Amino acid sequence: MKDILYRITPIDPAGHLFAIELHISKPNSKGQILSLPTWIPGSYLVRDFSRHIQGLTATDGKKDLPLFKLDNHTWQIAPSTKAITVRYRVYAWDLSVRAAHLDESHGFFNGTSVFLQVHGQEEKPCYLDIQCPTIKNNWGVYTSLPEAKGERGAAKRHGFGLYKAANYDDLIDHPVEMGTPTVISFEACGALHEMVFTGLVPNMDIERIARDTAKICEYQIKLFEPKTHQAPFLDSSDRYVFMTMITGNDYGGLEHRASTALIASRGDMPVLGQNELTDGYLQFLGLISHEYFHTWNVKRIKPQVFAPYDLTKATPTPLLWIFEGFTSYYDDQVLLRTGIINEERYLALIQKTINGVCSGPGRLKQSVADSSFDAWSKYYKQDENSLNAIVSYYTKGSLVALGLDLLIQQESGGKKSLDDFMRLLWKKFGRDFYNKNPKKGLREEQVVPFIKEATGVDATEFVTRYALGTEDVPLDKLWAAQGIQVRIEKSKTPSLHIKTKAVSGTTQITHIYENGSAHLGGLSAGDTLVAIDNIRVDDKNLDKLLARYRVNDKVIIHVFRRDELRQFKVKLLAKEHSFTVKRNKH
Repeated sequence: MKDILYRITPIDPAGHLFAIELHISKPNSKGQILSLPTWIPGSYLVRDFSRHIQGLTATDGKKDLPLFKLDNHTWQIAPSTKAITVRYRVYAWDLSVRAAHLDESHGFFNGTSVFLQVHGQEEKPCYLDIQCPTIKNNWGVYTSLPEAKGERGAAKRHGFGLYKAANYDDLIDHPVEMGTPTVISFEACGALHEMVFTGLVPNMDIERIARDTAKICEYQIKLFEPKTHQAPFLDSSDRYVFMTMITGNDYGGLEHRASTALIASRGDMPVLGQNELTDGYLQFLGLISHEYFHTWNVKRIKPQVFAPYDLTKATPTPLLWIFEGFTSYYDDQVLLRTGIINEERYLALIQKTINGVCSGPGRLKQSVADSSFDAWSKYYKQDENSLNAIVSYYTKGSLVALGLDLLIQQESGGKKSLDDFMRLLWKKFGRDFYNKNPKKGLREEQVVPFIKEATGVDATEFVTRYALGTEDVPLDKLWAAQGIQVRIEKSKTPSLHIKTKAVSGTTQITHIYENGSAHLGGLSAGDTLVAIDNIRVDDKNLDKLLARYRVNDKVIIHVFRRDELRQFKVKLLAKEHSFTVKRNKH
């Protein structure tokens, strides 16, 4: 019998329940400790997945063994010298990339949501027996987790049966999709890639998606391995799997060592016979590029505190601006370099990012290094005042990466770029990460020295001012040498400086920009707009009403705050300045 064997069965699709059995051949004789991760790598928030565990029991085959709860995600089994079987169920109704979901149409799970860790035996091989629901015998299994070849009951490709992970960390880093999805495969640099789409999408041009994705994958592989063209995931699997859940209006992704879980909007998928590159499809390709880049940058090149992960508690790092921000820079850069988009489209994307970052007062209060460290308490717990208090290590981090790339190119006379820094990190930390013991990751104080080692450029001042400090990245100056102009456009249009959402035909304020018209006039997030100068505000006419005024006009605004009618006199200030990014015409 295997030392560690998990069996997972979708027993009740209508009730959204997976049944899990865990067989431990050689438990700790003093009382085996088990725990479930509190968070999933790539999503920096303690999520307490254990709240979905039901009916946890343990037996040694002859008698039931008492279980003692040590905290909200850890249990200890009473001492036993015999093999133990642990049984429990997991409620799976989280339609996201982070947890588990099961109904009559499909099943999906991340290991962090369903597999208890056997303390003291984390480095032992873990076998996983994936069982088919009896009412859905036409389902298949789609995962990058290798089949347990040569073992009795080993799964065949896309089949139910036995799979094998090198250890517990490996086990929980290969999500599983089961059902009857639409599937297509391709090779990039000789490595197999599969694309798995779950959900209803009429006339989806899946071959176009595969062609575009193959370009992205080939480019990124060659970026990091210009000589060998060796795909990074071959240390963990013989294939890479893109798993995409299609819904009405969702977007997101989560990286893994040989796969990624994506969620996307049906309307973003390309349609057969239509060759236009829509904004929605461009966004989806950017997501694919982003998550695939993570195969190098965070799954193998890691911050030191992630080598290995401590999944029992929050693990802050000040370096997410590199691991997420740099990845956000490269995702669209790769689309440009592969010809999927042209320079004009690329500059429009950068323009949108600059305007988004510069509209938030929080960028002047929090550095991207602090934003990285505070991800657990601030970025992933945003409220109505967050845009005034924090900055995104994704978006501003991508602008820091762009500025650093331009600086390196300028200082090196075009001989070096940010690519050289990324390749150095890959060589030092990533290429052999899963073969090293102890494992090593990047430390904060190594960033500037490694930039200099890779490029010859001293980036001390740049990193200090724009990553560790709160100054805006001077892209206008850095880009000027390449003929790209970043220009401020001053607005003459009045604005309330708010964000809103439609609620039952009304307009509710969700966010208020600091020192804007609404803030200075006394309005608050949560207020429901009723009227401006006695004209009713609904969920569609706010912009039309404001367009009838000039900057510095004063208006009377009525709102409901909770169930109380309030009146405010508001001076309309100019809409925020915007930036345009264009190549100079000669």
